[in-house]
Amino acid sequence: MAVWIALVCGILLFLFLYLFVITKVAPANQVRERVQRLQQVRSIDEQARVESENLDKPFSERIVLPFFREVEEQLIRLAPGRIYKMLAVRIMRAGKQNIWSVSAFVSFWMLSSVGFMVVVAFFAFYVKYMVFARGFALVILALIIGGALPIVFLDGLIAKRRLLMLKQLPDVLDMLCVSVQAGLSFDGAMTKLTDKMHGPLIDECRKMLRDVRMGMTRRLALTNMAERCNIQDIHLFTAAVIQSDRLGVSMSKTLQIQAENMRERRRQNIKEAALKAPIKMLFPLILFILPALFIVVLLPSLLNLAVYFGGFGR
Repeated sequence: MAVWIALVCGILLFLFLYLFVITKVAPANQVRERVQRLQQVRSIDEQARVESENLDKPFSERIVLPFFREVEEQLIRLAPGRIYKMLAVRIMRAGKQNIWSVSAFVSFWMLSSVGFMVVVAFFAFYVKYMVFARGFALVILALIIGGALPIVFLDGLIAKRRLLMLKQLPDVLDMLCVSVQAGLSFDGAMTKLTDKMHGPLIDECRKMLRDVRMGMTRRLALTNMAERCNIQDIHLFTAAVIQSDRLGVSMSKTLQIQAENMRERRRQNIKEAALKAPIKMLFPLILFILPALFIVVLLPSLLNLAVYFGGFGR
């Protein structure tokens, strides 16, 4: 039992250290590592200087971080390819592709699954002394829960980001419409928009402009933007802009129609939420408000009746 306790504590400690290194130490070195990978040809003096600089680095960057990188590479080899692609898409839609490493998150997903499984297996077979079938079912359930928690966390971030985008979309369309009607091109209006506003949707517009400046066509950049956001309203907006650009329709008229449609869709969504409010209020009303109201109103009457009938019986 002491060996199992030490194993569980070791797994939990390793998870904590891995999160600390990946979130605190690794992001500070990502840019430096990319620059070093681009420098393929170096002189002997420069290599000596780099080695001396490596010796001047702290212990966490020289020893701890490479160790966790090696563990991460080994875990990535064991991870299913579909899980890697799924988590990569979710990280992109959560807006963390430039902040979180997909490999690090996949490694954390595997460690979370195995960690939950080992902890539950310890308590199931060596502490509770359960039946083997029940303990095996609990271990499988712990494996599923450990693998689902990181995905649920990402889905929560995605839902929150989608909500912020939907709230910001009508204002963005109004700003684009006014800018284009004032004489700016679509790209110029997008540039003005990214300078004046902030938010997750503005970040996606900034990425779209960056793709266009790097040589990508506007049609493909807008399509990629809609795929990253994965919101129906943004798909409709980008499709309308692409069609207007392809057919030569007035961009200001297209943006004006889209802005009016988005405002109308927002009003409809607000009305829908208002109609759902009474139904959502019904459950807390039944569970919390009505029992307290019955206690306050009926309990004194019931006590008086009990006293009356008790005295009448005597």
